[in-house]
Amino acid sequence: MNPHPAFDGKHVVVTGAASGIGRAVVVAAADRGAIVHLTDRNSALLDQAAASIRDAGGRVGVVHALDIRDIDDVRRFAGAVHEQAVAADFVMNVAGIAIWGAVDRMSHEQWRSVIDINLMGPIHVIESFLPKMVEADRGGHLVNVSSAAGLFGLPWHGAYSASKFGLRGLSEVLRYDLRRHKITVSVVVPGGVDTPLTSTIEVAGVDTSSKRFQKLQGRFRKRAVTPEQAAEAIIRGVIAKRYLIYTSGDIRLLYLVKRFAPHVYNVIMRTANSGMHRAMKQ
Repeated sequence: MNPHPAFDGKHVVVTGAASGIGRAVVVAAADRGAIVHLTDRNSALLDQAAASIRDAGGRVGVVHALDIRDIDDVRRFAGAVHEQAVAADFVMNVAGIAIWGAVDRMSHEQWRSVIDINLMGPIHVIESFLPKMVEADRGGHLVNVSSAAGLFGLPWHGAYSASKFGLRGLSEVLRYDLRRHKITVSVVVPGGVDTPLTSTIEVAGVDTSSKRFQKLQGRFRKRAVTPEQAAEAIIRGVIAKRYLIYTSGDIRLLYLVKRFAPHVYNVIMRTANSGMHRAMKQ
């Protein structure tokens, strides 16, 4: 354990805590002395995550398996947390799914799933936890994990980007709305992170078990950071109270290009789009 004054004894709520970035973040927070409250829809992995934290000497509060699309269940989770704390000190929206695809291949159900989980899910969490934070009047920190796809027009990311741009937009509004209550807002924009989500990603109309796709996936993993590296970047950004938190330098660089050299950005995106169509053509 390495207690840090920013986290020691603080109540930290993390969604998507059973695996990937969520699990790495909750482990990092617990290692710094936080009392962590975990949720994920995978109950078996969630229990394993909680057990490993306890075994390492960490403090675990509420462990509640749920689907963040279910507002009533999110409220029950929040109610259980508020029985242990007047209000959460940190609320971290990490849970999400990835479904990509060209607009003519995406089903309505796929669009709905991405928006409901990646955007409405965090909204349900915010609805359930932030009012208590405001009422407690002792500050706090809201962390929303968006994506590089919340900054850039990446190919075949229509639904995913709609959810992640939406979450970034919400974060920007709350950054100023919550400032008077001394609640800091951070939005995380990860690039490539080698999480279990990489293995379960859906691409509409594409056979993700094909050798071609597996080869592309392998290239992605070679360039991706680990969940632990991403989590450490998030923790450092939270301690520094940064608004935009990057988990890799390439995303920071490309965002600078987008802002200050839009013509170059336009060429990059057109090239990336053409490459995606060639790679995914089936």
